[in-house]
Amino acid sequence: MGLTTYLERAKQGVWDVRASFLPQQYFDAVTASGASAVLLPPQPRPEQAAAAVLDGLDGLILTGGLDVQPELYGAERHPLTDPARADRDAWELALLAGARERGIPVFGICRGLQLLNVALGGTLHQHLPEALGTERYRIGGGVFAENVVEVDADTRLAGLVGAGSLTVHSYHHQGVDRVGEGLRVTARTDDGLVQAVETEGDDYVVAVQWHPEENAEDRRLFLGLVAAAAAYRAARHGETAPSAASSEPQGVPV
Repeated sequence: MGLTTYLERAKQGVWDVRASFLPQQYFDAVTASGASAVLLPPQPRPEQAAAAVLDGLDGLILTGGLDVQPELYGAERHPLTDPARADRDAWELALLAGARERGIPVFGICRGLQLLNVALGGTLHQHLPEALGTERYRIGGGVFAENVVEVDADTRLAGLVGAGSLTVHSYHHQGVDRVGEGLRVTARTDDGLVQAVETEGDDYVVAVQWHPEENAEDRRLFLGLVAAAAAYRAARHGETAPSAASSEPQGVPV
C-alpha cells in the first residue's frame, strides 16, 4: 500500500537532512489492517516515477498535509493558505492519474480528499472560518477536534462505516467548495460542508475529510481499502480474490 509523504528536514544524531516524513499512525493503520506500507516521497520527474512506482502497488493512500495550491483551481491565494508545496502536488496528481488509469484502489485522507476534488475540476474554500464562520474543524495546538458527520445510505462509504451519524477526528481549515466532476458526495456535517466523496462507477476511489488513522479502535476504512487492494492484486495476477475467511494465499497487498 503506497502512502504519499513530504520531503522534510529531519534531525537524527549528527545528521540534519531532508527525509521522507509521515506520522506513524498512517502506516500503523495500514499494517494493522493486513497490508504492507510503502512510503512515497515526491520524485523529480513525477509522471515517469509514478508510472514505475504504481506497477508495484495494489493500493494508494493520499495522506493529509498542507494546503493544495490554489493556483491549481484558478483561485487567488488567501493570506492564511499554506505556502505552496509544488513538488508534492505534482507528485500526488501524477500518482492519482496513474492509479485511476490502472484501476488501483485509492483512499484520500483530509488533504487527499481536497487534492482529489481539485484533480477532477473542483474548487476549495481556502479558509473555512471565513466561509462558514466556525473554527470547529481546526481547534489548533495539534489537538484533533471531534465532529459528527452524516453518512448517506447506499454508498460505498456506508458499506464500510454504516449510514447515519459518525463521530470523526478533524484537523483542517480548508474544505470542498465546488465538487469535482464524477464525484458523489457521501457525507456532510450539519453546516453542509462536504466530509466524504467517492467516484461513481466500479472503480474504488473513496476520500474523507477527517483523519481515520487517529482512531486506532476503528480500522473500517483501511480494511475496506485493503480488501479492494487484495481484489485488484488477485485480478492482476489472474487469481481468485480472497474471501473474508481466507488465510491470504495471494500474499499481502502492497
